[in-house]
Amino acid sequence: MDSYFSLLNLAPTFALDADALERAWREASARVHPDRFATASAAEKRVAMQWASRINQAYEVLRKPVKRAAYLCELAGHSVDAENNTRMDTAFLMKQMQWREELEEAAGDATALQALKTTIDAEEQALERCLTELLDSKKDYATASEKVRQLMFITKIQQEIQSLIA
Repeated sequence: MDSYFSLLNLAPTFALDADALERAWREASARVHPDRFATASAAEKRVAMQWASRINQAYEVLRKPVKRAAYLCELAGHSVDAENNTRMDTAFLMKQMQWREELEEAAGDATALQALKTTIDAEEQALERCLTELLDSKKDYATASEKVRQLMFITKIQQEIQSLIA
């Protein structure tokens, strides 16, 4: 089975150009669009729908950094296994605890919530730069798997903050 990258004719890298991904998805989607198969047999229509579904699934995984990083690790045989493996370095665990405390204290205070969001956004950007190096340059998938779990936590707390700001 083709990887999501090969399905969209993209290099398997974490540092993926968002515009190139969008173009690749649109081109692949156009090739299997239902309008192209309007006069096709039922079996051909079904296959086209399966391809369209797979192309959309590839796009959804590759467009989100956390999902793309986890996918690259899995392709290399290093499952992130976030449900069963919650091991993280002590420094990051301390940051988690600090952020959780700040989140509790900031509830209802839009300025404090925005400040926390800015801090966590900066941490996310640093983590994504680290993942670019680990995945694209060093090919250190074991370390990258741990960083992906950290990015998963960051994504979750960002969603919580956003729901409180909105």
